[in-house]
Amino acid sequence: MDTKNGNAGKAFKLSVVTLAIMNITAVVSLRGLPSEAIYGPSSAFYYLFAAIVFLIPTAMVAAELAAMFSDKQGGVFRWVGEAFGPRTGFLAIWLQWIESTIWYPTVLTFGAVSIAYIGMDGASDAALASNKIFTLVTVLAIYWVATFIALKGLNWVGKISKWGGMIGTIIPAGLLIILGVIYIASGGHNYMDMSQGFFPNLTKFDNLVLASSIFLFYAGMEMMGVHVMEVENPSKNYPKAIIIGSLATVAIFILGTFALGFIIPAKDINLTQSLLIGFDNYFRHFHISWAGPLIAIALMFGVLASVLTWVAGPSKGIFMVGKAGYLPPFFQKTNKQGVQRNILLVQGGIVTLLSLLFVVMPSVQSFYQILSQLTILLYLIMYMLMFAAAIVLRYKMKDTPRPFRLGKGNGLMWLLGTVGFAGSLLAFVLSFIPPGQIATGSNTVWYSVLIIGCIVMVVIPFIIYAMRKPSWRDPNAEFASFHNEQK
Repeated sequence: MDTKNGNAGKAFKLSVVTLAIMNITAVVSLRGLPSEAIYGPSSAFYYLFAAIVFLIPTAMVAAELAAMFSDKQGGVFRWVGEAFGPRTGFLAIWLQWIESTIWYPTVLTFGAVSIAYIGMDGASDAALASNKIFTLVTVLAIYWVATFIALKGLNWVGKISKWGGMIGTIIPAGLLIILGVIYIASGGHNYMDMSQGFFPNLTKFDNLVLASSIFLFYAGMEMMGVHVMEVENPSKNYPKAIIIGSLATVAIFILGTFALGFIIPAKDINLTQSLLIGFDNYFRHFHISWAGPLIAIALMFGVLASVLTWVAGPSKGIFMVGKAGYLPPFFQKTNKQGVQRNILLVQGGIVTLLSLLFVVMPSVQSFYQILSQLTILLYLIMYMLMFAAAIVLRYKMKDTPRPFRLGKGNGLMWLLGTVGFAGSLLAFVLSFIPPGQIATGSNTVWYSVLIIGCIVMVVIPFIIYAMRKPSWRDPNAEFASFHNEQK
């Protein structure tokens, strides 16, 4: 079964365009635009700042690491494990997987809102979007559809992610930007407070919390490392796809946020509904209200494609690692297509349980925000491990060929690695502060969920690692040993 899957993987190759679009689909989510539109013109500062201290270092460092280990499986597990040992490597791949699992309900909440706005009555649509039961049912429906598609294999995932990314993310983003330009050029009223200026007041830490979530907007560029062996000529084409995706991502976020801010006053912005409301406002202004349901359907399709990309990525990474002896045999089971069936089903169970938190949190918006913050914290721990590993590997494996290398010496790697680590650490600290703009309920609940959530999710992989047995290793697993194990 696994041999067949391996052959299938060699037969199907992802092109640069497909991988770039999968990157954009995985990284770009228009659902995040409202949280930054609150900041007006200073949102551009946050986007550019995060791009400089996080996106660019992530994209470039991940490109070197992926090309360096293009003939070996494991993704971030391989990268961190080669530097700090398999225990820490397992922590990294675990964090990548579990944070994406916790993240699903937040992005799917946006998908549920999109479905609610398919109707033609704005008031009724808004009421439906705020209904917890409707949101819960829709979140679970979209997630399980994505899971069943992922079980069909990479061929299905690649095609749907490509077209879903185009129809549900790239085209709507372009349309939003065009509508914003025409609206302002034709004399439309600009609701964005332009007096705020480009540089924000960095002394207000509570105002930085929502802005720190921008780091998660840019997260995911390294995730495609698990697909590096399925790319034609990976040492050249993988970095190329990463760079294309990075440039497109920054442009979409900055221009899209401004376009949304032009049409909705900051005081009326709602994190889960304002994107659809913004489109509806533009469509009413240009007398094409009939287009509202169409864009809602397109955005829902984009959410499905985004979730599908993530369902297939981290779960495949931890599955590969599991077969090398780091997870019990139960989690190594596949279907006839060679897809990690049991991991996907367990992942679905966790998503279902997390979605039931709608009942506990005071509002859909507060649930959305607290889960978003937890995913940021877990993901940033993984990023700090990745940046540190990249620097360490320049010395531990200095003679290993690097088809894509950052600079001739180690200076550029030190610069990007240090900047990326420091940026991740800054965002990590800020993410614990409750945002002043949103009612998140009790601060006790807020801090408890974030602190206990982080501790539990970091401890679990160490427990699993300590419990591992030689019998867990699949004898047919094609997983290369670490360089220090080959001596």
